[in-house]
Amino acid sequence: MSLNVVFMGTPDFAVPTLSEIIGQGHDVVAVYTRAPKPAGRGMDEQKTPVHRLADRFGIPVFTPRTLRDAAAQADFASLNADVAVVVAYGLILPPPVLEAPALGCLNLHGSLLPRWRGAAPIQRAIMAGDAETGVMVMKMDEGLDTGPVGMVEKIAITPDMTAQDLHDRMSVLGADLMVRALAALDRGSLAFSDQAGDGVTYAAKIDKTEARIDWQKPAAEVHNRIRGLSPFPGAWFEADLGKGKERVKVLRSSLATGSGAPGTVLDDALAIACGDGAVRLVEVQRAGSKAMKAADFLRGAQIGPGTVLG
Repeated sequence: MSLNVVFMGTPDFAVPTLSEIIGQGHDVVAVYTRAPKPAGRGMDEQKTPVHRLADRFGIPVFTPRTLRDAAAQADFASLNADVAVVVAYGLILPPPVLEAPALGCLNLHGSLLPRWRGAAPIQRAIMAGDAETGVMVMKMDEGLDTGPVGMVEKIAITPDMTAQDLHDRMSVLGADLMVRALAALDRGSLAFSDQAGDGVTYAAKIDKTEARIDWQKPAAEVHNRIRGLSPFPGAWFEADLGKGKERVKVLRSSLATGSGAPGTVLDDALAIACGDGAVRLVEVQRAGSKAMKAADFLRGAQIGPGTVLG
């Protein structure tokens, strides 16, 4: 048995799920993704990762700017899908779209709902210091990630795990979870449970103004912000590294021992004092350069004990 599936997704995170659905023999009748955008030095139109995978398999691709107009909704309904699978698509699905597939619209969401509904659940879970998260298959309704849940896979957030690390793990586990959910749906055995009424939190979209490191904060909070914003937009500090003040992103860190005035370099291995405790910078990136380990960074930067980072 197989299902007629419309897949709706955009970034790298969604690619493993589309690949697994194809691999399991379901008929992906169409892919919906965001329209190509100019990117790169030549500002050429760049298709989304999902679009590129769909092209490889010869799957028809739709890139509407909105799904709110009648023509787009009629196009969607004409596909006669059994189910729509939605993974980080980026457009709101209005009621006529939600109701068009015979078996509804399933969304793969990267949190343990109702915690971290919204746009940035991976980053917010790490920034909050959560020790556990997960991926969930949810039947979509008109609310923001409020639909009933059909399947869940929990994931431990280890102390130094970054948003990229968690993203990569979730994308693979989520793909497996979704194809298991589709198999159960095809058998008529996928049961849904309403989300809990308490414990609701919202994962607001990351604002670049959040990325500047505040060394006055406790070390644990600084560390969580660094790893939650890695690699994008990247938590950063400013310092004079020998050629004037410049901005440096921190991509990996760990908790360290020591204390001092917040922002002060404490040793020759980039332990930095915070409001309470210290963090060690493990991997950094100077403007216009590739990411590098702390030891490599120190070879090209005039920075040592006593330096104060901004």
